[in-house]
Amino acid sequence: MTENSFAAESKLFEALENHSQPCSHNEGRPLFRQGDSPRGVYIVKSGEIALGLKSSSGKQLTVFVAGPGSILGLPAVVGSKPYSLTAVARKISAVRLVPCQEFDDLMQARPSLQFNVLKVLAAEVRSARLALCETVAFSE
Repeated sequence: MTENSFAAESKLFEALENHSQPCSHNEGRPLFRQGDSPRGVYIVKSGEIALGLKSSSGKQLTVFVAGPGSILGLPAVVGSKPYSLTAVARKISAVRLVPCQEFDDLMQARPSLQFNVLKVLAAEVRSARLALCETVAFSE
């Protein structure tokens, strides 16, 4: 996949960064795991994060790779549901965490950012559908 499905416009990324705390991750260390309760939204400053999920057979599948400018964990935080993917640093990565309450406060204080969040969520849905199409044959 060439397009970064998790990338946000600079306005949203900068606003989130101003409400974040550092949490750098070394290669192989997870930011969050599929099924975990959300701690917050993660923004990727540098490095690469592999996002994957467990198949029904228990095999871990890499679905996406997110790079600098990406926002991870939005569906879980916005929907107040567990993370649906596992995110693991592929190399040393500078990542920042926007805790759930900080994210909620920011969205209430700056409602104009909600449209930017929606754009990121829509891009994730499109990418997930494309990935699904690549792995599953559709029959009518």
